[in-house]
Amino acid sequence: MFERLDLIEEKYNKLLTDLTSPEIEGNIKKVTEISKEISEIEEIVKSYREYKNLLIEEENNKLLLEDKDMVELVEEELNNIKISKEKILTYLEEELKPKDKNDSKNVIIEIRGAAGGDEANIFAGDLFRMYLKYCEKENFKVNILSEDSSDTGGFTYVSFAVRGKNVYSKLKYESGAHRVQRIPVTETQGRVHTSTATVLVMPENEEIEIDINMEDIRVDVYRSSGKGGQGVNTTDSAVRLTHIPTNIVVTCQSERSQIQNKETALKVLKARIYEAEQEKRDLELGNERRSKIGTGSRSEKIRTYNYPQNRVTDHRIGFSYMNLDRVMEGELSPIIQALIDEDEKRKLESNED
Repeated sequence: MFERLDLIEEKYNKLLTDLTSPEIEGNIKKVTEISKEISEIEEIVKSYREYKNLLIEEENNKLLLEDKDMVELVEEELNNIKISKEKILTYLEEELKPKDKNDSKNVIIEIRGAAGGDEANIFAGDLFRMYLKYCEKENFKVNILSEDSSDTGGFTYVSFAVRGKNVYSKLKYESGAHRVQRIPVTETQGRVHTSTATVLVMPENEEIEIDINMEDIRVDVYRSSGKGGQGVNTTDSAVRLTHIPTNIVVTCQSERSQIQNKETALKVLKARIYEAEQEKRDLELGNERRSKIGTGSRSEKIRTYNYPQNRVTDHRIGFSYMNLDRVMEGELSPIIQALIDEDEKRKLESNED
């Protein structure tokens, strides 16, 4: 572990040198990239340096044990140093655990009403609000990209970007089919119905290298139907992109101008194509894919929200949480942490890097 920490510290020092190099002066993109790399390892380096300073303090204090009048004070100080060292080592070990290369990325999330008609669309809206409240608790920023509201409430489709620290590491486990069991507002005989909504979580990666031929993309423009202020509905500002080879369709109407919506839609399209290619590769890996959590396809049933029993069950790990009402208010952390713990356990068992 310490050899790895030495390499990280060496990299950190090099990045600091690169940041002040005249060669990148004025190159905003490069400066941003280096600054991001520094921020990702800065706390690790600071903690490692603090640990090394504690080792020096420890040795110096041991020398003072020869003074009988200082023994009691020195032993107390040595004990404090030991506690501090253990605390730092625990933190460093956690930080050095194998991580998904996309964990630090922002995400794009798509939610669709699936089986269950109007009730599925209403549930899609409930999930959307649940994620909004969760993001608010985590201090993540949310930007709605596109929405198709249902006449009876909720959404047939909604997509949004989430930005913040290590967003993908938390929300990647949400991809899949979410099932709800409850009495719909449209039900007149009090029967419990089962409906589903699907969620797709994709890393928003500025560095994704996807070879897209613009001739393979059909661009349609139309008047925005969403919110956006005065004038947004009077011009053809909304954009729909269709990638003809894969038949992937992306729409965006969140920005005020057609150019901005096209740029955002293209970013989402790249993420969708990247995700499709990843899923194809994962399927080829078979059992290796199934040993992981958080790589589920949109069709994989991952969770049931049982309203009569006030229970949420995540089927991937057999985890039940008897606080459905609080979950729908954004209290997702207990479920997400259980998924993270199980994911790390499975990765260690399968000797994944």
